[in-house]
Amino acid sequence: MPSFRELIHEALPLLEQAQIPQETAQVFLLELSQKESYDLYLHYEDEAPAELVEQYQAGMKRILKQEPMQYVLGYSWFYGYRFQVNENVLIPRPETEELVANILADLDEYFAEVKTIDAVDIGTGSGAIALSLAKEESKIRMSATDISAEAVDVAKANAASLGVDVKFLVGDMAQPVIDAGMKVDLLICNPPYIPQEETLEASVKDYEPHVALFGGEDGLKFYRQVFAAAPQVLKDKAMMAFEIGWNQKAALLAEVRKTFGDVRAEVVKDINGKDRMLFVYFNL
Repeated sequence: MPSFRELIHEALPLLEQAQIPQETAQVFLLELSQKESYDLYLHYEDEAPAELVEQYQAGMKRILKQEPMQYVLGYSWFYGYRFQVNENVLIPRPETEELVANILADLDEYFAEVKTIDAVDIGTGSGAIALSLAKEESKIRMSATDISAEAVDVAKANAASLGVDVKFLVGDMAQPVIDAGMKVDLLICNPPYIPQEETLEASVKDYEPHVALFGGEDGLKFYRQVFAAAPQVLKDKAMMAFEIGWNQKAALLAEVRKTFGDVRAEVVKDINGKDRMLFVYFNL
């Protein structure tokens, strides 16, 4: 059997040829072996177990065809929690972790005196945002919607594994919330925001669900839907939080003014200095 080092090094030129980051080989092996990086280095020259070699080589064949590593593993890490993912849900992105962190900071400031924060995550997918917020803030009473019943099944499985109580609703954007007569303090949405004709990497275009990617001709279709529904689902004192495309700030702020008038709306930059989060506040 090859050593751990040999397994990694045999994949490097193949990854380079496929234009996939070379660190994928080590990260994938780490996840399969459940070893911390320093532990792997300690055993770098050791012979890898036969079952692990088989899993690694079979998985690398899929990765080299541009299938995302998270789908090969069947899970993805988000905000320190492990989430089941498959072809029915988007893979949670690191930039979305920043959305969760910013929401939690705002809750401390704006809802400090509220005993229970009623919240809904619109288009929940794997449940990454909803479940992470519920795990991190005990005052949150979370609901979540998705148009895909298959996605909701994944989110329910993640809720069960993380021990989080979330009310899941199947339906188009905010419509299930309206139908249920619910009112919330906090509305979160990371909608499909990629313009319909935008070119995507093969690993995204060929494997991730298009229903969760594309937001109409200009990428703003689903923001408009949520904005239109907001008066029916928000309490008088409320907050909305969205992930946005890096170049959508001006257009979305214009949509906010058009729909809500002179409300407080802020666009927050991510760690890379790009405009990636929109927060809208009502009667705060």
